[in-house]
Amino acid sequence: MSLEVLAPKRVEMLLEELELGLPQLGYPEVEPIILDEVHITLGAGPDGYKAQFKDVNAKGVSALRVTGLRARLSDDEVQLQLILSIPRIRAAAKYRSSGTLILVQASGAGDYWGEYEGVKAKVFIRAKPFSYQDRRYLRLQQLKMDFSVKDINMGVENVHDGNTILQAALNLFINSNSQELLKEMKPDLRRKLVQVMSSFVEKLFAQVPYDAWITE
Repeated sequence: MSLEVLAPKRVEMLLEELELGLPQLGYPEVEPIILDEVHITLGAGPDGYKAQFKDVNAKGVSALRVTGLRARLSDDEVQLQLILSIPRIRAAAKYRSSGTLILVQASGAGDYWGEYEGVKAKVFIRAKPFSYQDRRYLRLQQLKMDFSVKDINMGVENVHDGNTILQAALNLFINSNSQELLKEMKPDLRRKLVQVMSSFVEKLFAQVPYDAWITE
């Protein structure tokens, strides 16, 4: 038996359905993607800057497209590597921070917003086929991902107590160091995204039979 390719048209069809939601998988609306909490730490010691972003609400993910797809298949394992492109993601969250930032005491709270353009993601999936009621399905074994962002524009507003000096200082620092801040956020953000993606892929594999993905 020769296992050839993951059906790319099936992937594209599912991505188009994302924009309408997938109620059969428990996703009546795919967007927004919500992450409960993300952290960032800059510097060490008692004056190090720490920020917590809660209820991160992201939109734009449903516009993703598969720009690269590689598959390594055998009778007992499927490995997939997908390259994804997302034109723009818009995010909003509540933030709380403490510590010192650019010589300014930056303890406070308020609203965070961000626009991330040119998002590229690489996703690795390892799964095993299994049989259920005379049909074959895939069971997720491992999912890893990494991502990059070409352009970032973000800031804070409605800072607690109306501290305009703090708000201006934070926004200046954030936009002058956006890629460095993303690098610091990445481990926590990536871990949260892997959790969300793994849950989605598990449900997808449980609903879509193996032969809908693979051409034999």
